[in-house]
Amino acid sequence: MPFIQDILSCRSVSLVGMEKNTGKTECLNYILKRLPVDRKKICVTSIGVDGETTDRVTLTPKPQIVMPVGCYFSTAERYYRDRKLVAELVDLSRESTPLGPVVTARSLVAGEVMLSGPSSAQALSRWMKGLEHLGIDLTLIDGALSRVSSASPAVSEAMILSTGAAVSAHMPTLLMKTAFQVEMIRLPMTIVPENEGVQLSALGGGILAGESLEQILGDRPKVIRVVGALTDRFLKRVLDTSAETEVVVKDFSRLFLSPEVYRAFQKKGGRITVEQRSRLLAVCVNPTSPTGIRFDSDTLCGRLSEQIGLPVYDIVKNRYEA
Repeated sequence: MPFIQDILSCRSVSLVGMEKNTGKTECLNYILKRLPVDRKKICVTSIGVDGETTDRVTLTPKPQIVMPVGCYFSTAERYYRDRKLVAELVDLSRESTPLGPVVTARSLVAGEVMLSGPSSAQALSRWMKGLEHLGIDLTLIDGALSRVSSASPAVSEAMILSTGAAVSAHMPTLLMKTAFQVEMIRLPMTIVPENEGVQLSALGGGILAGESLEQILGDRPKVIRVVGALTDRFLKRVLDTSAETEVVVKDFSRLFLSPEVYRAFQKKGGRITVEQRSRLLAVCVNPTSPTGIRFDSDTLCGRLSEQIGLPVYDIVKNRYEA
């Protein structure tokens, strides 16, 4: 796959699934099999829990994470004790989880392991810094859209997005939702001088307390830097009080918007920009869902690629055809 070389050009990459069962673990295993772990130090962790044999929601079988020989991995102490491989313990982190401290080891034989690493963007950043003494060349972070902070450019340089039939049983809806997420990831960057616009929190104050945007901005350019998350509620207030406003957020992981509200904001001349932009390396799909929905792989990949302007890969199909 072309994006394997793109991964090797990065120091850190997050794998993010739009929903459960979109093939993220299959994608991770596919990548791990093709990375040169004999020549580069590669470490893998998860911001949640990954590697379970059964999905806790659908009760369907799940693929397990297979660690190749020589690969580093970080997980909670309990899962490290339950590993199905021989490994050499190399680091005990100060970061902790409900299942014990995060430990890092190097696999001596190939085998299965459950991953549960640092659970926040801040903890991930501290953990990565704590591994600098090991000389890790590449860090892979297994994430999820519900914990999209792992893909924040403040944490990882790049990301891979997984989508599929589990997102929607209706292909046009699946395409729309995925294309919108890609659009958010690829929002343009901006640099706003400190003396321009205003800084507001979506959690309260300012226009959310009833004060109009015009009163807040005065004669300054209509630029709002949002601290924290940008939600539909906040954007609707901007939409109701002013036109042609630029809203700036730290990065796409702070966006919690519906396509309907965002399009209405665009139609009125508004724009959303980011201070840091994520590098999207690839979009992968799983055309089947645990409920039995199955799309034609070539049709799904082709239509989605046409909408987002990027190559789209069915990892399972390519794995068997390779």
